[in-house]
Amino acid sequence: MATFTNQATLSYNDTTVNSNIVTGTIVEVLAITKTAVTDRYALGEDVTYIVSLTNSGATPLTGVTVTDNLGGGTQAPLDYQDGSILYYQNGVLQATPTVTATSPLTVTGITVPAGGNAMLIYEATANSFAPLAAGSTIQNTATATAGTTSVTATETVTVVSAPELSIIKALSPSVITENSTVTYTFTLQNSGNTDATATDNVVVTDTFNPILSDITVTLNGAPLPPTAYTYDEATGLFTTTAGTITVPAATFTQDPQTGVITATPGITTLTVTGTI
Repeated sequence: MATFTNQATLSYNDTTVNSNIVTGTIVEVLAITKTAVTDRYALGEDVTYIVSLTNSGATPLTGVTVTDNLGGGTQAPLDYQDGSILYYQNGVLQATPTVTATSPLTVTGITVPAGGNAMLIYEATANSFAPLAAGSTIQNTATATAGTTSVTATETVTVVSAPELSIIKALSPSVITENSTVTYTFTLQNSGNTDATATDNVVVTDTFNPILSDITVTLNGAPLPPTAYTYDEATGLFTTTAGTITVPAATFTQDPQTGVITATPGITTLTVTGTI
């Protein structure tokens, strides 16, 4: 929608008189909205977008082109998911439209019925250029062009903020004799963008076989008191107390040449040493 102003001039007997200024509004026939089905993204996961086109005119708009910059730039943080696009007119599914380019996504040959609407639904995947630090966003813009008229709509999605934990177990030494001391090392990695805190109730459980006796436990090199875990020497069942273990968030760095974002996981190390 745009406004315009106009003023007339009256001249007589070497006198000039201006009229009042009138203001008008031009309502665009073609309108566009863009919506993400979910407003969160994570690396390697798809975001579903809906682009809606509305024609308030009395004649169909044909040959409409829709583009999506997928976050913009030569290192766009989103990749169009090939073959995912659906095209509707007034809610009725149409033949798959022509995708002439994927970066930016370009769809041609769209028709928006008179007094009606058309809708494109497609998926885009967060790639290695997508920012992952807590609070990061991806903003991308869709543009619809019909003749000399272009309209745009922008949508913003926010990265998922949560810990993402994994665990690796190691044994040292791996070859032992009876009545020897062994150490189990548990490496907890957090690839997420927020710390795993005490309220996340991280718990490590293991049943040692052979059963260990006289165990000692450390967390990041510091001894853990017996109240921080339970151990049953009759069964070998070992369990840390909920809230004892925390794991720092990953750190993220972007290569200045390639633009690729790399995550370095946060690490917490738990060890259990005992006699077999």
